Amino acid sequence: MTKRDWMLKSALAVMLSTSLLMGGQVGQAAASSQDSAKAEQIVKITKSLIGKDYQFQANGPNSFGSANLATYIYGKVGIKIDDTIAALYKKGAKVEKRDLKAGDLVFFNSYGSGAPNFMGVYIGNGSFVYSSMREDEVVLKSFKDYENKFVGARRILQETVTKPATVKPDSSALADKVIKIGEKYLGTPYKYGSSKYTTKTFDCSSFTQRVFKEAGITLPRDSRQQSTVGKTVSLKNLKKGDLVFMKASVNTSSERITHVAIYAGNGKILHTYGRPGVTYSKFWDTNWEKRVVKVKRVIPE
Repeated sequence: MTKRDWMLKSALAVMLSTSLLMGGQVGQAAASSQDSAKAEQIVKITKSLIGKDYQFQANGPNSFGSANLATYIYGKVGIKIDDTIAALYKKGAKVEKRDLKAGDLVFFNSYGSGAPNFMGVYIGNGSFVYSSMREDEVVLKSFKDYENKFVGARRILQETVTKPATVKPDSSALADKVIKIGEKYLGTPYKYGSSKYTTKTFDCSSFTQRVFKEAGITLPRDSRQQSTVGKTVSLKNLKKGDLVFMKASVNTSSERITHVAIYAGNGKILHTYGRPGVTYSKFWDTNWEKRVVKVKRVIPE
């Protein structure tokens, strides 16, 4: 092997080991909710305050009490926290010493046990910053040197993680889905009292129950029960996917529901009855419209 080859091989080995080391560190950071822009901001702000004066209960920007330092730093990144050691010691999530991350609040007792009487902000790399009464300024310290006085740590940033917004279903898309599902059963024979477990035959309400079930919406079995769910709407506000409930005939005075159909848009209903089985029918200005008792909207808006 030439000297040049040996140097290239050595350089590649160093680069590979460095890459693996950094990759491990990046992987650990990516797995943590602390690896965020806010954590980086907190560390930067905390370091910038080293050397500022200590003053009991001072809120900054030129002097700070023990808890007030953390309050000021977090306030700078848009997070409001308490300004006493006792209150902050109860906030956020408890963190074990071995799991400390940049931005965590660390608490100490001068005697090594009991309630904390001073605190700081952990900035990573085994260091923390606190406002020291004894040294009369904000100081950078090695956590290892204070390990025997450590009584606990709290993670505040976890409380600020934004929950994903609830996505409301697209009612128009769901209505289209309902109609598309219904269309695949066009021509399926009608049978009064048809079982809800079959798709070989339908009656009016087993058809609507099946179609909506496949679209992810549960309906009761018969038409009168189906008329009790959802939101009641007027005929003038009829929308695709609405359930239309009808009485036996135009001339009867009884409002007893005997039929249900799905409004399919464009002046049509999708339903099943008699010889046609599952079919489309014209709705407006027909006996179907004149028989309407109520309209229910079961698709979420």
